[in-house]
Amino acid sequence: MIPANLERAVYGMYATHALSVADRHGVFGHLTRHSGDSAGKTAAALAVDEDTLERLLLVLSSFGVLDSDGEGYSLAAGVRPYVDRDDPRCLMGFVDHLTGGTAEQFGRLSSYLDAGKAETDRETPAPFDAIYRDEESVGRFLNAMWGLSHHVSHELAALADLSGSRQLIDVGGASGPFSVAALSAFPQLRSTVFDLPQVAPHLAARATEHKLGDRLDFAAGDFFRDPLPAGDCFAFGYILSDWDDETCASLLRKAYEACLPGGRVLVMERLFDDDRGGPLATAVMNLSMHFETQGRHRTAAEYLDLLRAAGFEDGTVRRSSGDKHLVVGVRAESGSER
Repeated sequence: MIPANLERAVYGMYATHALSVADRHGVFGHLTRHSGDSAGKTAAALAVDEDTLERLLLVLSSFGVLDSDGEGYSLAAGVRPYVDRDDPRCLMGFVDHLTGGTAEQFGRLSSYLDAGKAETDRETPAPFDAIYRDEESVGRFLNAMWGLSHHVSHELAALADLSGSRQLIDVGGASGPFSVAALSAFPQLRSTVFDLPQVAPHLAARATEHKLGDRLDFAAGDFFRDPLPAGDCFAFGYILSDWDDETCASLLRKAYEACLPGGRVLVMERLFDDDRGGPLATAVMNLSMHFETQGRHRTAAEYLDLLRAAGFEDGTVRRSSGDKHLVVGVRAESGSER
């Protein structure tokens, strides 16, 4: 008998694709409204093939996403928020990214093992050139980042306590998941998302959706080539894990130079345990970083070291109840420049 943990690993690709297909065909929405419906009733309501649907439902049930009494199906306990497109915790945008982009990259892993990443990727486009290659890809990526980040951003903003901040600079802030959460919680705050020009219409749509007016604005730029706007709080939300240590040090130094005395930098990332033995999601995404970006995930201590090297002091770690946590550094009120 195959050990249960190995069996789930072997068949995991079926679960991810089953989630994506079920979502696209409205299965989770239907079962939210009509819990306990049979495969036949669900197929009739969604106008899909019953035999195919039943096979799909059986896979999702076997993985514990659905419950079944032998006749009907319902969402397993705790699942609904993460498969409901109307819930801010929904992960289906991220699942779309996995099946639409990440899955295509797995073929390179064997070459990485044989020849290394640098040699294998020598002729391939830079990571974000591929991600931002067209409007569809940009939209899919930004939706995935919103789905992964927006819900936990409310908790991270509270942990950061931005009540004393006035101007947030959200570096590589995408369509604004952290900025929107922070502005919602702290009425005195304004935020500028600094990102590539392709992001602008997506951020504008979020600003309109959340009725933020001119409190949320956009500055187009490339953080490798351009200076960062000035502010008293700088956010790097799931950015530094895209880059190697040298690049992270350079980006944090740019933030230090643009940060007003007494201001802060917020690094929001998945964190490895101190012994790098987990968590599972961090280990999985660390592998994903290898072929999607040029970065990796780190321990809290590694981020604290990077902050100190850039000039920030009083580093602290504040852990959320989710899988994204907060590392904070402070720019001294006065002192010599490094």
